[in-house]
Amino acid sequence: MNYFGTLIAVADDCPVTRGVVPAARGGRKTVAVLQYEMLTERPGRLTQEDVLFESWFLRRPGAGGLAGPEAAALREEFFSKEQPCLRASPLPKKYGFGLLFDDDGLVTLCPVESGEYARLAAGAEGVTVLKALRSARR
Repeated sequence: MNYFGTLIAVADDCPVTRGVVPAARGGRKTVAVLQYEMLTERPGRLTQEDVLFESWFLRRPGAGGLAGPEAAALREEFFSKEQPCLRASPLPKKYGFGLLFDDDGLVTLCPVESGEYARLAAGAEGVTVLKALRSARR
């Protein structure tokens, strides 16, 4: 389920032209906030599966402190069902961050206004470019 050598580019209907740091709503961290924090605190150290599972797990009531076999079992259960990929993440859909996966499948944020984003989105360096999913239907 992971991407390799791929840029998930911002969606065509993304409302911003620069990367915007997501904010919590109603005193709770949103999926966007959790994913942004993960990817800024651990750039290039997480796979798509890590980001999807951790952002889901951290939003659960009483999350935290789960490790070892319990975490592995919960992760296996989570991925036993179809999960949307990071093309559906709010970061490239609403907040102006591309998601760059290296050849090992590890992801880093790539702000849409950066020179690196422009170069990669144009197809440089043999990176596969996929657009994030649109927020609105046509």
